[in-house]
Amino acid sequence: IMEHIFIIGGTTFDHIVSMPEFPQPVPQTVHQASFQETTGSTGSGQTLCLTKLGVPNTLYSVLGDDIYGLQIIHHLRKEKVDFFYDIDPKGTERHINLMDAQGGRISIFITQSSEFPEVNLNLIKDVIQKSDLIVLNIISYCKLFIPLLAQYTKPVWTDLHDYDEGNYCLQPFIDASDYIFLSSDNLSNYKLTMQNLINKGKELVVCTHGKNGATLLTRQGEWMDEPALTDFAITDTNGAGDNFFAGFLYAYLLGKSLKECMKYATLAAAYCITSNQLVFEGLTSAFLEQEYKKTYTGHSY
Repeated sequence: IMEHIFIIGGTTFDHIVSMPEFPQPVPQTVHQASFQETTGSTGSGQTLCLTKLGVPNTLYSVLGDDIYGLQIIHHLRKEKVDFFYDIDPKGTERHINLMDAQGGRISIFITQSSEFPEVNLNLIKDVIQKSDLIVLNIISYCKLFIPLLAQYTKPVWTDLHDYDEGNYCLQPFIDASDYIFLSSDNLSNYKLTMQNLINKGKELVVCTHGKNGATLLTRQGEWMDEPALTDFAITDTNGAGDNFFAGFLYAYLLGKSLKECMKYATLAAAYCITSNQLVFEGLTSAFLEQEYKKTYTGHSY
């Protein structure tokens, strides 16, 4: 039986505007842009991908008692996600994402979650106890659960996203985690950052570089590079990092080698960008296994 994952934090309602290129920073009217609204944020992307891949998981977040919160609940329930939440008096967190045709994104947080909402700690404690692995997302209210997680010996995974060395807000998440993912977007020397994290006692650090693939470093000092799959047409890059993370976890829990985990992660991310949803609609474990064989072993059975 596969291990149970508890994903703490991360649902938003996103308003996504797609255009061929970002507008110049001058006052203007853009007469045509495609637009969609959907569930967003890292917890949603992770749970939707893991659920489609058949990995047992539970998602917890806070959202508003409002129309946006209802749409998130409806969407996640429809996708058979095991999801529970507390109500945020500030309402549901919402983002406007401007997307260009090259996969670039400008993300504007128009409302933010409360830092200290009232949370049902007992319920959260119950789920921590029955889970084998915790994903702690870097959302301000998730800091509330760090002291609770410290009482258990469950491995904690986190994704620091576009972390930069000077970001002290994320230090509590780094301290609480054993396995760390991040992107090299804001790092002048990503290898040094990865080495520093390993020196702090982390088991594993994975750094993603968008279309330039990803790099892994183990506690034993082993480096590994994995190229991105570049022949997938970009529809929408939202969720690619979360699918990479979830694809890696899926393979890791199946006992695959780290090299194989990087390939599964890369494949899940590649399919994500072909869809305008957070996760590729046709994703299942059978599909991923079939595509893995086709892509990496040259067999099409």
